[in-house]
Amino acid sequence: MSFTIIRNIKHKSNTLNLAFRHNERRNTNYSNKDIDKSKGKQNYSIKACNVPYSKRVNQLRNEYHLKGQIKTTSNIACEYIITSSKEFFEEIGEAETKRYFETAYKFVANYKNLGEQYIISAKVHMDETTPHMHTVFLPVVHTKDKNGNPIEKLSCSDFWKGKNSYKNLQDNFHSYMVRSGFDLERGKNHENEHIPIEKLKVITNHEVQKYELNSQKNEQELDTNNIEELRNDYRRVIRKFNTLAQQYTRIKIINDSTLEEIERVKKKCDTLEEECTKTKSENLQLRNYIHKALECVSILFEFPIDRLKRLIKEYIIKSKENKKYERENERIR
Repeated sequence: MSFTIIRNIKHKSNTLNLAFRHNERRNTNYSNKDIDKSKGKQNYSIKACNVPYSKRVNQLRNEYHLKGQIKTTSNIACEYIITSSKEFFEEIGEAETKRYFETAYKFVANYKNLGEQYIISAKVHMDETTPHMHTVFLPVVHTKDKNGNPIEKLSCSDFWKGKNSYKNLQDNFHSYMVRSGFDLERGKNHENEHIPIEKLKVITNHEVQKYELNSQKNEQELDTNNIEELRNDYRRVIRKFNTLAQQYTRIKIINDSTLEEIERVKKKCDTLEEECTKTKSENLQLRNYIHKALECVSILFEFPIDRLKRLIKEYIIKSKENKKYERENERIR
Protein backbone atom coordinates (compact mmCIF):
# COMPACT_ATOMS: atom_id res chain seq x y z
CA MET A 1 0.00 0.00 0.00
CA SER A 2 1.27 3.48 -0.90
CA PHE A 3 1.08 6.61 1.25
CA THR A 4 -0.09 10.17 0.84
CA ILE A 5 3.02 12.32 1.20
CA ILE A 6 2.95 16.04 1.93
CA ARG A 7 5.90 17.97 3.36
CA ASN A 8 6.10 21.65 4.22
CA ILE A 9 9.13 23.92 3.80
CA LYS A 10 9.24 27.50 5.11
CA HIS A 11 11.00 30.08 2.97
CA LYS A 12 12.73 33.30 3.89
CA SER A 13 13.47 35.82 1.16
CA ASN A 14 16.97 34.42 0.58
CA THR A 15 15.74 30.88 -0.22
CA LEU A 16 12.59 31.80 -2.13
CA ASN A 17 14.22 32.54 -5.47
CA LEU A 18 16.42 29.43 -5.19
CA ALA A 19 13.17 27.48 -5.02
CA PHE A 20 11.90 29.44 -8.06
CA ARG A 21 14.94 28.48 -10.15
CA HIS A 22 14.61 24.81 -9.19
CA ASN A 23 10.83 24.47 -9.43
CA GLU A 24 10.48 26.37 -12.70
CA ARG A 25 13.57 24.63 -14.14
CA ARG A 26 15.52 27.87 -14.72
CA ASN A 27 18.90 26.35 -13.80
CA THR A 28 21.36 24.99 -16.35
CA ASN A 29 22.75 22.20 -14.21
CA TYR A 30 21.33 20.31 -11.23
CA SER A 31 23.11 18.39 -8.47
CA ASN A 32 20.15 15.98 -8.41
CA LYS A 33 21.30 13.39 -10.95
CA ASP A 34 17.78 11.90 -11.10
CA ILE A 35 16.58 14.85 -13.17
CA ASP A 36 16.22 13.70 -16.78
CA LYS A 37 16.40 16.83 -18.96
CA SER A 38 14.98 14.93 -21.93
CA LYS A 39 11.68 14.63 -20.02
CA GLY A 40 11.51 18.33 -19.17
CA LYS A 41 8.66 18.93 -21.61
CA GLN A 42 6.49 16.55 -19.56
CA ASN A 43 6.55 18.96 -16.59
CA TYR A 44 3.50 21.20 -16.31
CA SER A 45 2.00 23.93 -14.19
CA ILE A 46 -1.37 23.79 -12.48
CA LYS A 47 -0.72 27.41 -11.57
CA ALA A 48 2.12 29.09 -13.44
CA CYS A 49 4.43 31.81 -12.18
CA ASN A 50 6.68 33.49 -14.74
CA VAL A 51 8.38 35.94 -12.38
CA PRO A 52 10.69 35.25 -9.41
CA TYR A 53 8.69 34.17 -6.37
CA SER A 54 9.95 37.09 -4.25
CA LYS A 55 8.59 39.55 -6.83
CA ARG A 56 5.25 37.73 -6.90
CA VAL A 57 5.08 37.90 -3.08
CA ASN A 58 5.39 41.70 -3.21
CA GLN A 59 2.74 41.89 -5.94
CA LEU A 60 0.26 39.86 -3.88
CA ARG A 61 0.98 41.83 -0.69
CA ASN A 62 0.16 45.06 -2.52
CA GLU A 63 -2.79 43.67 -4.48
CA TYR A 64 -4.59 42.25 -1.43
CA HIS A 65 -3.31 44.81 1.10
CA LEU A 66 -1.88 42.09 3.32
CA LYS A 67 -1.05 43.04 6.87
CA GLY A 68 1.77 41.63 8.95
CA GLN A 69 5.23 42.85 9.85
CA ILE A 70 7.84 41.25 7.61
CA LYS A 71 11.52 41.27 8.62
CA THR A 72 14.55 39.93 6.75
CA THR A 73 14.54 36.94 9.11
CA SER A 74 10.83 36.24 8.68
CA ASN A 75 9.40 33.24 6.88
CA ILE A 76 7.41 34.84 4.07
CA ALA A 77 6.22 31.83 2.08
CA CYS A 78 5.66 28.10 2.38
CA GLU A 79 6.11 25.23 -0.05
CA TYR A 80 4.33 21.89 -0.03
CA ILE A 81 6.08 18.97 -1.70
CA ILE A 82 3.28 16.57 -2.58
CA THR A 83 3.78 13.05 -3.93
CA SER A 84 3.33 9.33 -3.29
CA SER A 85 5.30 6.27 -4.36
CA LYS A 86 6.62 5.68 -7.87
CA GLU A 87 4.69 2.38 -7.99
CA PHE A 88 1.42 4.14 -7.13
CA PHE A 89 1.70 6.55 -10.06
CA GLU A 90 2.70 3.76 -12.45
CA GLU A 91 -0.35 1.77 -11.36
CA ILE A 92 -2.94 4.54 -11.70
CA GLY A 93 -1.63 5.83 -15.03
CA GLU A 94 -1.15 9.27 -16.59
CA ALA A 95 -4.72 10.59 -16.38
CA GLU A 96 -5.22 9.65 -12.72
CA THR A 97 -1.77 10.98 -11.84
CA LYS A 98 -2.82 14.33 -13.26
CA ARG A 99 -6.07 14.17 -11.28
CA TYR A 100 -4.08 13.35 -8.12
CA PHE A 101 -2.10 16.58 -8.36
CA GLU A 102 -5.12 18.65 -9.41
CA THR A 103 -6.99 17.30 -6.38
CA ALA A 104 -4.03 18.07 -4.11
CA TYR A 105 -3.99 21.61 -5.52
CA LYS A 106 -7.65 22.07 -4.55
CA PHE A 107 -6.80 20.81 -1.06
CA VAL A 108 -4.08 23.45 -0.69
CA ALA A 109 -6.40 26.21 -1.88
CA ASN A 110 -9.06 25.25 0.66
CA TYR A 111 -6.95 24.13 3.63
CA LYS A 112 -7.32 26.58 6.51
CA ASN A 113 -9.51 28.64 4.17
CA LEU A 114 -6.37 29.88 2.40
CA GLY A 115 -7.81 30.90 -0.96
CA GLU A 116 -6.42 30.07 -4.40
CA GLN A 117 -5.31 33.66 -4.92
CA TYR A 118 -2.53 33.16 -2.38
CA ILE A 119 -1.00 30.19 -4.23
CA ILE A 120 2.05 31.51 -6.07
CA SER A 121 2.95 28.44 -8.10
CA ALA A 122 2.01 24.78 -8.47
CA LYS A 123 4.54 22.94 -10.61
CA VAL A 124 4.39 19.21 -11.33
CA HIS A 125 7.74 17.54 -12.07
CA MET A 126 7.58 14.46 -14.28
CA ASP A 127 11.30 14.52 -15.15
CA GLU A 128 12.47 12.75 -11.99
CA THR A 129 12.14 9.17 -10.78
CA THR A 130 8.92 9.89 -8.84
CA PRO A 131 6.30 12.44 -9.99
CA HIS A 132 5.75 15.21 -7.43
CA MET A 133 4.33 18.73 -7.13
CA HIS A 134 5.91 21.86 -5.64
CA THR A 135 3.18 24.18 -4.39
CA VAL A 136 4.40 27.57 -3.14
CA PHE A 137 1.94 29.79 -1.30
CA LEU A 138 1.61 32.72 1.09
CA PRO A 139 0.60 31.63 4.62
CA VAL A 140 -2.28 34.11 4.97
CA VAL A 141 -4.65 33.99 7.92
CA HIS A 142 -8.07 35.60 7.98
CA THR A 143 -8.35 37.48 11.26
CA LYS A 144 -9.37 40.84 12.76
CA ASP A 145 -7.44 43.93 13.79
CA LYS A 146 -7.62 45.62 17.22
CA ASN A 147 -10.80 47.39 16.20
CA GLY A 148 -12.52 44.17 15.16
CA ASN A 149 -12.25 44.82 11.43
CA PRO A 150 -11.56 41.76 9.22
CA ILE A 151 -8.03 41.72 7.74
CA GLU A 152 -5.81 39.41 5.70
CA LYS A 153 -2.53 38.86 7.52
CA LEU A 154 0.65 37.33 6.12
CA SER A 155 2.04 35.39 9.08
CA CYS A 156 3.79 32.03 8.90
CA SER A 157 3.82 31.64 12.69
CA ASP A 158 0.04 32.22 12.92
CA PHE A 159 -0.71 29.92 9.97
CA TRP A 160 1.22 27.07 11.64
CA LYS A 161 0.22 27.95 15.17
CA GLY A 162 -0.27 24.98 17.46
CA LYS A 163 1.78 21.98 18.52
CA ASN A 164 0.03 19.54 16.15
CA SER A 165 -0.11 21.79 13.09
CA TYR A 166 1.85 19.40 10.84
CA LYS A 167 0.02 16.34 12.14
CA ASN A 168 -3.28 18.05 11.35
CA LEU A 169 -2.00 18.87 7.87
CA GLN A 170 -1.21 15.23 7.13
CA ASP A 171 -4.48 14.01 8.66
CA ASN A 172 -6.55 16.42 6.59
CA PHE A 173 -4.59 15.79 3.38
CA HIS A 174 -4.99 12.03 3.68
CA SER A 175 -8.73 12.28 4.38
CA TYR A 176 -9.24 14.67 1.45
CA MET A 177 -7.38 12.43 -1.04
CA VAL A 178 -9.16 9.26 0.14
CA ARG A 179 -12.57 10.97 -0.20
CA SER A 180 -11.52 11.92 -3.72
CA GLY A 181 -11.10 8.27 -4.65
CA PHE A 182 -7.40 7.54 -4.11
CA ASP A 183 -6.69 4.31 -2.21
CA LEU A 184 -3.76 5.42 -0.04
CA GLU A 185 -2.61 5.07 3.54
CA ARG A 186 -1.79 8.06 5.70
CA GLY A 187 1.84 9.17 5.70
CA LYS A 188 3.85 8.83 8.89
CA ASN A 189 3.45 11.33 11.72
CA HIS A 190 5.99 14.10 12.19
CA GLU A 191 7.14 12.44 15.41
CA ASN A 192 7.85 9.18 13.58
CA GLU A 193 10.79 8.46 11.32
CA HIS A 194 10.82 10.47 8.11
CA ILE A 195 11.24 8.99 4.64
CA PRO A 196 14.88 7.80 4.27
CA ILE A 197 17.13 10.47 2.79
CA GLU A 198 17.95 8.38 -0.30
CA LYS A 199 14.24 8.23 -1.15
CA LEU A 200 13.83 11.94 -0.53
CA LYS A 201 16.66 12.58 -2.99
CA VAL A 202 14.67 10.65 -5.57
CA ILE A 203 11.47 12.54 -4.83
CA THR A 204 12.86 16.04 -5.29
CA ASN A 205 15.83 18.37 -5.03
CA HIS A 206 18.31 16.97 -2.52
CA GLU A 207 19.50 20.31 -1.18
CA VAL A 208 15.99 21.56 -0.47
CA GLN A 209 15.03 18.37 1.32
CA LYS A 210 18.29 18.41 3.32
CA TYR A 211 17.52 21.98 4.36
CA GLU A 212 14.04 20.95 5.48
CA LEU A 213 15.18 17.96 7.53
CA ASN A 214 18.01 19.84 9.24
CA SER A 215 16.15 23.03 9.98
CA GLN A 216 12.58 21.91 10.68
CA LYS A 217 13.16 21.67 14.44
CA ASN A 218 15.40 24.74 14.71
CA GLU A 219 13.08 27.00 12.71
CA GLN A 220 10.06 26.46 14.94
CA GLU A 221 9.30 29.64 16.84
CA LEU A 222 9.17 29.48 20.62
CA ASP A 223 5.73 30.01 22.02
CA THR A 224 6.69 30.82 25.60
CA ASN A 225 7.08 33.68 28.07
CA ASN A 226 9.82 31.89 30.00
CA ILE A 227 12.78 34.30 30.03
CA GLU A 228 15.33 31.52 30.59
CA GLU A 229 14.04 29.52 27.62
CA LEU A 230 14.10 32.62 25.42
CA ARG A 231 17.62 33.43 26.61
CA ASN A 232 18.84 29.90 25.82
CA ASP A 233 17.23 30.03 22.40
CA TYR A 234 18.89 33.40 21.76
CA ARG A 235 22.30 31.86 22.61
CA ARG A 236 21.55 28.98 20.20
CA VAL A 237 20.70 31.41 17.41
CA ILE A 238 23.91 33.39 18.04
CA ARG A 239 26.00 30.20 17.94
CA LYS A 240 24.30 29.18 14.73
CA PHE A 241 24.94 32.62 13.25
CA ASN A 242 28.63 32.48 14.17
CA THR A 243 28.97 29.03 12.61
CA LEU A 244 27.32 30.20 9.40
CA ALA A 245 29.51 33.32 9.35
CA GLN A 246 32.64 31.16 9.59
CA GLN A 247 31.39 28.88 6.84
CA TYR A 248 30.61 31.89 4.66
CA THR A 249 34.13 33.28 5.20
CA ARG A 250 35.74 29.98 4.21
CA ILE A 251 33.54 29.65 1.13
CA LYS A 252 34.25 33.25 0.10
CA ILE A 253 38.03 32.71 0.35
CA ILE A 254 37.77 29.57 -1.79
CA ASN A 255 35.49 31.34 -4.26
CA ASP A 256 37.79 34.39 -4.58
CA SER A 257 40.82 32.15 -5.04
CA THR A 258 38.99 30.13 -7.70
CA LEU A 259 37.96 33.29 -9.57
CA GLU A 260 41.58 34.52 -9.57
CA GLU A 261 42.79 31.17 -10.91
CA ILE A 262 40.11 31.22 -13.61
CA GLU A 263 41.19 34.71 -14.66
CA ARG A 264 44.86 33.65 -14.77
CA VAL A 265 44.07 30.58 -16.88
CA LYS A 266 41.87 32.67 -19.18
CA LYS A 267 44.70 35.14 -19.81
CA LYS A 268 47.12 32.28 -20.50
CA CYS A 269 44.58 30.71 -22.85
CA ASP A 270 44.13 34.01 -24.71
CA THR A 271 47.94 34.34 -25.09
CA LEU A 272 48.26 30.78 -26.42
CA GLU A 273 45.40 31.37 -28.82
CA GLU A 274 47.15 34.48 -30.20
CA GLU A 275 50.42 32.59 -30.57
CA CYS A 276 48.64 29.71 -32.30
CA THR A 277 46.97 32.10 -34.77
CA LYS A 278 50.32 33.78 -35.47
CA THR A 279 52.06 30.41 -35.99
CA LYS A 280 49.35 29.26 -38.40
CA SER A 281 49.77 32.45 -40.40
CA GLU A 282 53.58 32.10 -40.53
CA ASN A 283 53.26 28.43 -41.50
CA LEU A 284 50.94 29.33 -44.38
CA GLN A 285 53.31 32.04 -45.59
CA LEU A 286 56.27 29.63 -45.45
CA ARG A 287 54.41 26.96 -47.43
CA ASN A 288 53.50 29.52 -50.07
CA TYR A 289 57.12 30.68 -50.21
CA ILE A 290 58.45 27.12 -50.66
CA HIS A 291 55.89 26.42 -53.37
CA LYS A 292 56.89 29.57 -55.29
CA ALA A 293 60.58 28.68 -54.88
CA LEU A 294 59.98 25.22 -56.33
CA GLU A 295 58.06 26.70 -59.25
CA CYS A 296 60.94 29.11 -59.92
CA VAL A 297 63.58 26.32 -59.87
CA SER A 298 61.40 24.16 -62.11
CA ILE A 299 61.13 26.93 -64.72
CA LEU A 300 64.82 27.95 -64.59
CA PHE A 301 66.15 24.41 -65.02
CA GLU A 302 63.24 23.11 -67.09
CA PHE A 303 62.72 20.34 -64.59
CA PRO A 304 59.23 18.90 -63.80
CA ILE A 305 58.02 20.27 -60.46
CA ASP A 306 56.49 16.98 -59.35
CA ARG A 307 59.78 15.16 -59.89
CA LEU A 308 61.60 17.93 -58.08
CA LYS A 309 59.31 17.56 -55.03
CA ARG A 310 59.84 13.78 -55.09
CA LEU A 311 63.63 14.17 -55.14
CA ILE A 312 63.52 16.64 -52.23
CA LYS A 313 61.33 14.26 -50.25
CA GLU A 314 63.71 11.35 -50.91
CA TYR A 315 66.65 13.52 -49.89
CA ILE A 316 64.95 14.44 -46.58
CA ILE A 317 64.21 10.77 -45.82
CA LYS A 318 67.77 9.76 -46.64
CA SER A 319 69.15 12.55 -44.47
CA LYS A 320 67.07 11.37 -41.50
CA GLU A 321 68.35 7.81 -42.00
CA ASN A 322 71.96 8.99 -42.15
CA LYS A 323 71.58 10.99 -38.94
CA LYS A 324 70.03 8.00 -37.21
CA TYR A 325 72.94 5.81 -38.40
CA GLU A 326 75.47 8.34 -37.11
CA ARG A 327 73.81 8.51 -33.71
CA GLU A 328 73.86 4.71 -33.39
CA ASN A 329 77.57 4.59 -34.30
CA GLU A 330 78.32 7.32 -31.82
CA ARG A 331 76.52 5.39 -29.14
CA ILE A 332 78.51 2.19 -29.92
CA ARG A 333 81.81 4.06 -29.61
